[in-house]
Amino acid sequence: MSETTFDYIVIGGGTAGALMANRLSKDKRNRVLLIEAGRRDDYHWIHIPVGYLYCIGNPRTDWLYSTEPDAGLNGRTLRYPRGKTLGGCSSINGMIYMRGQARDYDQWAQITGDDAWRWDQVLPAFKQHEDHYLGADEMHGAGGEWRVEKQRLRWDILDAFALAAQEAGIPHSTDFNRGSNEGVGYFQVNQKDGWRWNTAKAFLRPTCYGRPNFEMWTNAQVSKLITETMPDGSLRCTGVQVWDGHETMIAEAKREVLLCAGSIGSPQILQLSGIGPANLLRQHGIDVVVDAPGVGANLQDHLQIRAVFKISDAPTLNVLASSLYGKAKIGLEYLLKRSGPMSMAPSQLGAFTRSSPDQPWPNLEYHVQPLSLDAFGEPLHAFPAFTASVCNLNPTSRGTVRIKSSRFGDAPAISPNYLSTEEDRKVAADSLRVTRRIAEQPALAKYRPQEWKPGVQYQSDEDLARLAGDIATTIFHPVGTTRMGADSDPMAVLDSRLRVRDGRGGKGVIAGLRVVDAGAMPTITSGNTNSPTLMLAEKAAAWVLEDRDRSTHSATQQPILDKAELTG
Repeated sequence: MSETTFDYIVIGGGTAGALMANRLSKDKRNRVLLIEAGRRDDYHWIHIPVGYLYCIGNPRTDWLYSTEPDAGLNGRTLRYPRGKTLGGCSSINGMIYMRGQARDYDQWAQITGDDAWRWDQVLPAFKQHEDHYLGADEMHGAGGEWRVEKQRLRWDILDAFALAAQEAGIPHSTDFNRGSNEGVGYFQVNQKDGWRWNTAKAFLRPTCYGRPNFEMWTNAQVSKLITETMPDGSLRCTGVQVWDGHETMIAEAKREVLLCAGSIGSPQILQLSGIGPANLLRQHGIDVVVDAPGVGANLQDHLQIRAVFKISDAPTLNVLASSLYGKAKIGLEYLLKRSGPMSMAPSQLGAFTRSSPDQPWPNLEYHVQPLSLDAFGEPLHAFPAFTASVCNLNPTSRGTVRIKSSRFGDAPAISPNYLSTEEDRKVAADSLRVTRRIAEQPALAKYRPQEWKPGVQYQSDEDLARLAGDIATTIFHPVGTTRMGADSDPMAVLDSRLRVRDGRGGKGVIAGLRVVDAGAMPTITSGNTNSPTLMLAEKAAAWVLEDRDRSTHSATQQPILDKAELTG
């Protein structure tokens, strides 16, 4: 660590941070520092698609968070993986490329009062960094950094499930990313030639690494933001306090600090810096800089209910991976072809549909897998089976992220409050009925599916909602904890340009500070959240650079006095 003064400091080398660092350092006039708490992404299991099994729950790559006991889950706690390495969650996630629905972004525009978030305005940002395997068209981009490919495998049981879904009234889809994702089909993935394609590969290597105006600190954790009160009474973020494992350092930002630490890390850092709910901060002996009750509130996540069906007469991963011969076959196929189970995303087949006919839009997402297990990280079952995981895309339950102490090394309390509303419990019960209806269709009949979990003995809304609490797990999509909103919204942490609000009596924003990650989303998108976070960062980077150009232009426009004024 040499230079300590920069134009821009990006906190977090994950999904959003990698793109921000790339875009800001592209102009050689900008000195950019990227700070990542984890290590470089040189761990081999990051890059082999099935390696998520060895990255989640591994301190090399995961923050190892857990939720607080959750009443909606009947008192259970859940493992809550978050990427702690370059690439962040894009280094350990399911690699699914998913934008959500057009209505998600139109809703953001309505909530924030800013049409910049409408679907037709965010679509160009999605396309800007996209490199779609079919090339460019009106909905997709080509030649960008973010590679999108089709999967390099197929399974008979998944093909049968897709046909059964169509028999149950769900249309076939070849592309979930055109504004309406209703349908059933195989997911597209962020892979390249059978390897995981994370944001470190896409946006940092080799471009940023070769730029003399770019500097990166890894194994360096931001412990606090530094804010100063300006002569006019306004606040400005002027830098960050960083712990590198040996000593505390101060890095100064002449223009902006971009907080890209994710939906868990960003509210934690804000709270540790005195920006958060005043009572919480005082409880832990932290001086209140801004009483911001929305920091750490509004946590939303997709809760997946994992229904397992035993089957007959079809190969599944349970059987294939149960012998040394099968494992050797899997390894050889990947070695020779970069295909097969080792190239698998955690979920291969997807479906979007409605929990009941009166739903105005698709509100369920399925992740279907040719395998089954008791819980993520547990051994595969000894019998052939498939899992149909279903989640409520638009949950009304809201949770919190709150620090437990003033020590930056202590994990915060994560309380998602799953299934805490009657609406969410009803959707959970109805979603299990939709799963059963698909399993009963003729296309699956030859495999004789038997519901092993939760079990056909459970039929009532009350039973199914309770069983959902017993078997459901997070699908790793936390958002909303530093949400943007309209000026009139006291719980909005950010304005529509992702600048942190100064809640001290209408003084605008904290100059030089933005939050750019999934925490900024006011409502969760209708699908996987990684690529929407990239889109959000793409728009934020453009705004940051616009503000720089505007301030630079203003500084050079000095008044010119004529001769009469000079002579008096």
